[in-house]
Amino acid sequence: MADPSISIRVLIAEDEAPLRNLVKLSLLNNQYEVITAYDGQAAIEKFQQEGPFDLVILDVMMPRKDGFDVLKEIRSESDVPVVILTALGTSDDIVRGFKLGADDYITKPFTFREVSARIEAILRRVRWMHDEENNRPVLRMVDIEIDDRNHHVAVRGQSVDMTPIEFKLLRYFMTYPDTILSKQQLFKEVWGYEFSGSTNLVEVGVRRLREKIEENPSQPRLIVTIRGRGYRFQTDSATSS
Repeated sequence: MADPSISIRVLIAEDEAPLRNLVKLSLLNNQYEVITAYDGQAAIEKFQQEGPFDLVILDVMMPRKDGFDVLKEIRSESDVPVVILTALGTSDDIVRGFKLGADDYITKPFTFREVSARIEAILRRVRWMHDEENNRPVLRMVDIEIDDRNHHVAVRGQSVDMTPIEFKLLRYFMTYPDTILSKQQLFKEVWGYEFSGSTNLVEVGVRRLREKIEENPSQPRLIVTIRGRGYRFQTDSATSS
């Protein structure tokens, strides 16, 4: 449950009124401040006019503008954590959301316990990233530099934009260089909850990260796959098999 002394502001964009109201009630019961929108255009307007928000929950299928279009606009001006709600749950749908900068997804139908758990996990990630006592100001390794305080990443001297989950995934890899990290470990430590064999969040997250830090993502030299075991951030940059 959220700390009642801290105001956590959540924007929910969902066109189905019963579902929107039930999610809102669930979050209100956990002491969140909740703003709702009934379509994509309203979501953008409320995000710009009533922000800032600590979290945005977007339904994919909405009138006027769908969730993907809303996500594009949000990412053009903010790195606020975004969760997409999808009734499709297809791999293409999920990958598209992550390419646009989503931090997580929830497939309908879902339980409110699941929604609350996902939100708490995301907010823990955000608090972790901004906790200066737990973060070294600057971490440098190979050709990568991470500045925790400014949420800045430079790869081979060039600034690279990253979503909060991409930032934390990279930082976790760099905290344990040359160490095999299992999908289960990454899912628990980076995403913040227990691994489910049915999810491909880790694979998608690693793929997106490679596209941003590798010179040739199809032949990664930094984040390599260790078949049957997981992934390893290699400081010697040996080509993966």
